[in-house]
Amino acid sequence: MSSAILQNNPMSLLIVIVNYRTSSLAIECLRSLVSEVPTLPNTKVVVVDNASGDGSAEQIGAAIANEGWENWVSLIPSEHNGGYAYGNNLGIRPALNSPNPPSYVYLLNPDTIVRPGAIKVLVDFMEKHPDVGIGGSGMENLEGVQRPAAFRFHTVFSELDAGLRLGIVSKLLSKWITAAPKSSEPCLTDWVPGAGMMIRRGVFESVGLMDEEYFLYFEETDFCLQAKRAGWPCWYVPQSRIVHFPGSSTGVNNTKNTPKRRPKYWFDSRRRYFTKNYGWLYAALADSVWIFGYSLWKVRQVIQRKPDTDPPKLLSDFLQNSLFVKGSFNSAGANK
Repeated sequence: MSSAILQNNPMSLLIVIVNYRTSSLAIECLRSLVSEVPTLPNTKVVVVDNASGDGSAEQIGAAIANEGWENWVSLIPSEHNGGYAYGNNLGIRPALNSPNPPSYVYLLNPDTIVRPGAIKVLVDFMEKHPDVGIGGSGMENLEGVQRPAAFRFHTVFSELDAGLRLGIVSKLLSKWITAAPKSSEPCLTDWVPGAGMMIRRGVFESVGLMDEEYFLYFEETDFCLQAKRAGWPCWYVPQSRIVHFPGSSTGVNNTKNTPKRRPKYWFDSRRRYFTKNYGWLYAALADSVWIFGYSLWKVRQVIQRKPDTDPPKLLSDFLQNSLFVKGSFNSAGANK
């Protein structure tokens, strides 16, 4: 998209928040946007409740009405929980098909608080760099401590490191470790979390909506990969700061509590990511190196009496959900 086109068309933004049983957090997230929306003309927010079934849709709807947010927030109560990509697409699709589609779509988790100016910083960056397709916000905790928010694509090398966890090997594989080094300046990266992801409309025009065959996890990684293959790079912009409370809906990435057993859909998403993007043989190799590395780690853990901070039954669950047991996915996402 040329800079001339951007100058001739006023910027417009759609913020999409997908909620699942975190209504109180979603309402606080909306409250953090109250002072932000006026700084961004032509900005609308849509909250998709992913069939929470716990009164979340009613609570969020009541908050929108009671707070007088109706002029900039709308609510879509979904009758079906199709996952994260499904929920986001439910909010994005009507906007893209409207007579005046938004210039940008900002995916925002309900378990976030937007710091002052965070979204405007990201929009300004995208406006100044029309060749950038995706921009990611910096993530931090309430105390302002930065969390990883710029990542490399998963490879067999990153899978080996994730399983083995051996310092000397991690140094040798440093160029492939998933979490990229922290940066205080905007930088090119492979992918950013969907908790705070700005997407240019042209990306959707090039690659379509998010892949709904992912229920949860790996869908934003896949989307960034498709965008990169279509010529749309992804950048991390740490000056755009949001507070993130990870794992509020699932508990998978919640660092404050004892890890929960990893859900089946995490393994399904991982398997789909590798088979869809790299083929069956590469996916099988990725499974093999993780199993090999993690098995060695478990032996070393016992010998060296290292604490066990992993989810329960991680190795057995990985084996049962590996490509060797489950098989690959076809192009429609169904198990073979």
